[in-house]
Amino acid sequence: MEAYLDNSATTQVDPEVQALVIKIMQEDYGNAASLHKKGVEAEAYTRKAKEQIANTLKVEPRNIYFTSGGTESNNWAIIGSAMANHRAGKHLITTAVEHPSVKNTMKFLEEQGFTVTYLPVDENGVVSVETVRKAVKDDTILVSIMMVNNEIGAVEPIREIGEMLHKEHPSVLFHVDAIQAYGKYEIRPKKMYIDMMSVSGHKLHGPKGIGFLYVNDRVKLKPIIYGGGQQKGMRSGTENVPGEAGIGLAAEKMYKNLNEKVEHLYNVKFRLIEGLQKIEGAHVNGKTDRSSAPQIVSCSFEGVRSEVLLHALEDKGVYVSSGSACASSHPSEINTLLGIGLSREMQEGTIRFSFSVHTTEEEIDYTLAALNELLPMLRRFTRR
Repeated sequence: MEAYLDNSATTQVDPEVQALVIKIMQEDYGNAASLHKKGVEAEAYTRKAKEQIANTLKVEPRNIYFTSGGTESNNWAIIGSAMANHRAGKHLITTAVEHPSVKNTMKFLEEQGFTVTYLPVDENGVVSVETVRKAVKDDTILVSIMMVNNEIGAVEPIREIGEMLHKEHPSVLFHVDAIQAYGKYEIRPKKMYIDMMSVSGHKLHGPKGIGFLYVNDRVKLKPIIYGGGQQKGMRSGTENVPGEAGIGLAAEKMYKNLNEKVEHLYNVKFRLIEGLQKIEGAHVNGKTDRSSAPQIVSCSFEGVRSEVLLHALEDKGVYVSSGSACASSHPSEINTLLGIGLSREMQEGTIRFSFSVHTTEEEIDYTLAALNELLPMLRRFTRR
């Protein structure tokens, strides 16, 4: 049996999405900027994809800009807005547990003369609205906070933070990394006062190498990619029409009967958590109820290194990710596990399990059986 439980790293492409991408590559392969028939056909795919995505967010298609993925979207939102608004101030706010595509972008801006405040989180990985409020200064121009943490599935109070900034600091821009949240939650940027939002296609059964950035009309944003002036001059480069059509269809499909999909994710999540809590020396990180994301479980195992357990599970056909990869290779960096107060030993024994709509209860049971078989053996080996 095979159990793929690494869906927060990437998902299997939906068959209908795959068929559409192949059709465009083989038949409707025109450049969307060309004026002839094939170019017009390609541009129609791009226009439809923006409409499909905008419909899931209840925004206008003009507010959707395609990128190469979540990393570019995060880079563009942060660097582009910082450069466009630096005369108003040079102070940025984020949390200490952001994805490297945010954290390292902030470090780059610090080298350019900006100052960054990295906010702490509680033992569940959640930042408080009050912590954000106290961090805002007269020269703050941007707050960037992820909606769902990619390591432990913590859900941040995005709506409450957005509302606070809107009421008390209306000039401050609010960027949300929604890469692990989009397709799992109903997100309404206008009602949540989100100015910019990053999404990646391959987290929701779309192709790799495609993502988008939602940009509110009020945002002053500089491009970070220059060239032929595609996408209204904001993001130049020949448009990835197959990818754009793919993420558009994937988004539409994910938001069809979303509540049923989310309920399935919670069912398999709680089944796994129930089994993990019966394993000696297993500690589930973060919240274990519906206030956490439906698709992620982080668990630290005493007496075993995550990389060893990962490969032992791999031999059984179970695919997971190491929750301590960043910590073990860069011990000086603050990652989520350190941010929530885990000891170094527990960080090094952490595994992330992540699910999709295709994950079955049988796969969960098989994974639990594999863990119960492997852990005693691996712990004996480690003690030697």
